[in-house]
Amino acid sequence: MTHDLLRTELRRRKQRMTAQRELVLRSFLEADSDHLSAEEVYRKVVEKRQRISKATVYRTVDLLAEVGILRKIVFKDGVIRYEIAEGGKHHHHHMICSECGKVTEFSMDLLENLEDLIEKNTGFKINDHQLKFYGVCPLCQKRKPARSRQGRKSTARPKSG
Repeated sequence: MTHDLLRTELRRRKQRMTAQRELVLRSFLEADSDHLSAEEVYRKVVEKRQRISKATVYRTVDLLAEVGILRKIVFKDGVIRYEIAEGGKHHHHHMICSECGKVTEFSMDLLENLEDLIEKNTGFKINDHQLKFYGVCPLCQKRKPARSRQGRKSTARPKSG
């Protein structure tokens, strides 16, 4: 589906589906992580012993985002990452652990009624939204008490008298 969408859009723009564009798209489709930066895509392609310039990767990632195949996401670290857009379907949201940086996706979307209300009251047509929760994941919550006990000094005062 994404290949067809890209080919159609390239044809409309009178551009070709090059081997380099195919490599970049395949990097996203085969990725272990759902959120890749253009730099990470470049490294993945180079690791596979494929020849491609960094500028080509960045231009291709921008093109894929522009035509709606990728969705741009910026987490707290400021790095622009991308994920495959789920065309037509409402996308998921993210929970980001402030301790370990793990990103967990969740599909529960309770914002559709809010979007409708905003559109009705303001006339603003909402195309997209992103919701990110920052906090501490269950694994880091379990680790934290153990670490704080090790580094904690006793605050008990000796009894006088």
